[in-house]
Amino acid sequence: MQTEQVTESIGRKIRNLRQERNLTQQELADRTELTKGYISQLENGQVAPSVITLLDIIECLGSTPSEFFTETGNEPVVYSEGDFFEKIDDDGNSIQWIVPTAQKNSMEPLLVELKPGNRLAPDKPHEGEEFGFVISGRVKLHLGDDVFTAKAGESFYYNSGKNHWIENPYARPAKFIWVSTPPSF
Repeated sequence: MQTEQVTESIGRKIRNLRQERNLTQQELADRTELTKGYISQLENGQVAPSVITLLDIIECLGSTPSEFFTETGNEPVVYSEGDFFEKIDDDGNSIQWIVPTAQKNSMEPLLVELKPGNRLAPDKPHEGEEFGFVISGRVKLHLGDDVFTAKAGESFYYNSGKNHWIENPYARPAKFIWVSTPPSF
């Protein structure tokens, strides 16, 4: 980012925070012992504040430097197939990360296509929970010594505290949404 863009971005953030706090430029100027004209120039990206001045303004606006400089609202909400990241294993099974940045979030949704006679790698016990919804075909879910079958239109949900894996011992491919928390892939 160029200096001018940074200055404009800082000015916008200061204006937005000031307006969220229902303060006038004069009220912020009084709190920071600056002039109303300087606050106006700052908000319009015409001047760049010193680090000390910026930290003082941030504090007077009831924020912290980390909150002020954290980018929010820029994360996509809707993802299309072009955003997905896909891994195809040697057997032709497909795992698609349908929210490509999910590893940093609480949940990790995947779209899995499991070929007939294949299974996903076994997972050792770990903290968290997992949920799935079978779109087509059938799968067998192994949880410790227990085995469950889920078919198209059914969902599964379990605590990840036991050895677990999913297989497709059937003649048709299976497709399912799989969500784990915390992310594990």
